[in-house]
Amino acid sequence: METLFIHWNPDVVAIDLGFIAVRWYSLCWCLGLAAVYLLMHRLFKEQRISEEQFEPMFMYSFIGILVGARLGHCLFYEPDYFLSHPIEMLLPIRESMDPQRWTSWLMWIPTGNENTHWVMTGYEGLASHGGTLGLMIALWLYARKVGLKFVHVLDNVGIVTPVCAFAIRMGNLMNSEIIGRPTDVPWAFIFERVDAQPRHPGQLYEALCYAAFFFISWYLYRKFPKRVGTGFFFGLCLFLIFLSRIFIEYTKENQVDFENGMLLNMGQLLSIPFVLLGAYCMWKGMKKA
Repeated sequence: METLFIHWNPDVVAIDLGFIAVRWYSLCWCLGLAAVYLLMHRLFKEQRISEEQFEPMFMYSFIGILVGARLGHCLFYEPDYFLSHPIEMLLPIRESMDPQRWTSWLMWIPTGNENTHWVMTGYEGLASHGGTLGLMIALWLYARKVGLKFVHVLDNVGIVTPVCAFAIRMGNLMNSEIIGRPTDVPWAFIFERVDAQPRHPGQLYEALCYAAFFFISWYLYRKFPKRVGTGFFFGLCLFLIFLSRIFIEYTKENQVDFENGMLLNMGQLLSIPFVLLGAYCMWKGMKKA
């Protein structure tokens, strides 16, 4: 049975240009956002929403997701560290005393203390729950700016969001992070950068779920296009993504130590309000339709 296990140890860097390196995680993020942009553009054209109203959306969404996801990780998962290092919340740096911990392409910036340096690490730590909240706030500001109904924008975003969620979890897989619990299932992954134990590929489970959710949403949109603007598709997105997250978390290792004694880990606890909100929006959307 062991020969069926997948030994997993890809390089985290997808493209190395010498002066800068692009990691797989960053590349997956960019590909996911690009796919969502193209799909949203198609939806807006079909719904006869003007180019002038559509164009600002990408920047609002990008900033909202990035800031929300970063703050979500810092405040939900590592509040003790980041509240005492607030500059590291929003800047892609980390104070370090160990130059061997970081790959050679990363830049060093003196901190004024000869024993430590600021290390350019990129944003290591993004939380999907925070990203969702950040996106919702950004879309509310966007809808006010361009004169669209907020719920109409949310429904369109709900249809295509699983594509980006799929891409992000594939980035986690390439990084060998958010790993699963030890298991002996034949499709288990051995994350060689972590240890030699076969584990559930929790990132892959989530990615496959999100891909399926996109096709479900797209099919329902084609079948019931008039439900856009009722809140149904936004609710469907929240309900499916975060309900699956609650169950898949049981196959994953806890991300931080304080979760070890909890009945439900932080990811599950934060998912419950989104599941309830999603169910409510779907119910309201079906009543309106």
